[in-house]
Amino acid sequence: MNKKTWLYRLLVPVLYFSMASTAFAQAESETTQTLNDWFGEINGYLANVFFFDVIPGEQTMPFIVAWLVVGAVFLTVRMGFVNLFMFRHAYRILRGKYQLPSAKGEVSSFQALITALSATVGLGNIAGVAIAIIIGGPGATFWMIVAGLLGMTSKFTEATLAQMYREVRPDGHIMGGAMEYLSRGFGEKGWAGTGRVLAMLFCVLAIGASLGGGNAFQVNQAMNAVKQQIPIIANEPWIFGVIMSFMVGIVIIGGIRRIAHTAEAIVPTMVLIYLLACVWIVVTNADQVPAAIGKIFTEAFTPAAGIGGMIGVLVQGFKRAAFSSEAGIGSAAIAHATARVKYPIRQGIVALMEPFIDTVVICTMTALVIIITGVYNAPETATMVANKEGAALTSYAFGTVISWFPIVLTVSVVLFAYSTMIAWSYYGERCWTYMFGEKSSMAYRVIFVLFVIVGSMTSAGNILEFSDLLLLGMAFPNFIALYLLHGKVRTALKDYLARLRSGELDREVTAETGEGR
Repeated sequence: MNKKTWLYRLLVPVLYFSMASTAFAQAESETTQTLNDWFGEINGYLANVFFFDVIPGEQTMPFIVAWLVVGAVFLTVRMGFVNLFMFRHAYRILRGKYQLPSAKGEVSSFQALITALSATVGLGNIAGVAIAIIIGGPGATFWMIVAGLLGMTSKFTEATLAQMYREVRPDGHIMGGAMEYLSRGFGEKGWAGTGRVLAMLFCVLAIGASLGGGNAFQVNQAMNAVKQQIPIIANEPWIFGVIMSFMVGIVIIGGIRRIAHTAEAIVPTMVLIYLLACVWIVVTNADQVPAAIGKIFTEAFTPAAGIGGMIGVLVQGFKRAAFSSEAGIGSAAIAHATARVKYPIRQGIVALMEPFIDTVVICTMTALVIIITGVYNAPETATMVANKEGAALTSYAFGTVISWFPIVLTVSVVLFAYSTMIAWSYYGERCWTYMFGEKSSMAYRVIFVLFVIVGSMTSAGNILEFSDLLLLGMAFPNFIALYLLHGKVRTALKDYLARLRSGELDREVTAETGEGR
């Protein structure tokens, strides 16, 4: 069956859904309330499983957040702080220095990184940072940075394992990610049944997260930004949903290669534009920067509120960092499994750059803009704050300094959301395929496209909670694997570093490519 036929089968349900939305526009508010109630009911069940409090008292510390914090610290120490000393080597890999003709994979190291970044760089940096500051105050930024630095090692470990345990199928497609190193890695230890159960749990959570955080939340927050510029979207949100669903559908039909090429075209340019705007605001308000940085550090520990207040800020910082960089979640491992590299450690080193770019750099710049402009506690933004409209709040912050920039930011928000959605469609599809087989992938694509419209018709608050629960829930099975299999990564890292220092890896490049002769 050719691609045009697949595209037709994918988009027909979308067209039917859009016509139904038009016919029942008068019942839209009732539909929205039903969706909100549905998400709210599911959230209650999931919270009892993954977000039970591990520290009794007035301030809560959800189990899954503590799980991420402890795991990231543990891996950082065990890997000898690989997150701090491999920057130069990662840069050389990304420039193609160690790209070998004999390496197998579907995309280059750079394309795998960009695909993974397209899933993380976006509304987590724009909307997520604003939401963290709304809930936890400026001090949440400090803990986001800490989480980003620690998360670099988590991302390194899971990307390496994804390469170690990936399966190259006869048709050339690669199946890799947490589900593979859970099932196959545990099988090596004689725990095949346990690994299979955990792999299935990961897949269920990842599919749900792809439809929630990787889809509905993205389109919802993008719509909140767009409706500031296009009022008709505020009254007819389904229009935006239908447009986005069509744009997503025409890309995801092409699989990882088309997704990687699309992300490669969108993400670097949008990141550059966004960062330049952030830098402009910070430079033009240089006199306020020391005070903003002071707030980030002093309010991170909230001495006036005591230990309970500090835990509350820490939790918000780590939650939003996890949602932004996805370090320790296991999602990006699915993209990194497809990279063409000879040594699994090599792609792990590339992967550790993600949380640094995503959280340490971009999230910090966003936070500085929000804190400097003071929009997080301004009376005129009270409605946005109450509704947790993070993207709209960030757009407003930019508009207070650069009057015309909200229009550019609106375009950026839509493109960031779009790139995130197409990357997460691949994550969800791989997990769906792992559970139901390659022939069922089309069914998932149709469901994913329809969820784009669902996201445009329900509230950000319930979707945000749903996204948190499923996305962070993925860390539970994933980190079990990271704990039990990290020894294999540690051994491979020692071997790789020994080869690198001896010059063997450079000689290998010369032998295969002739470079340096």
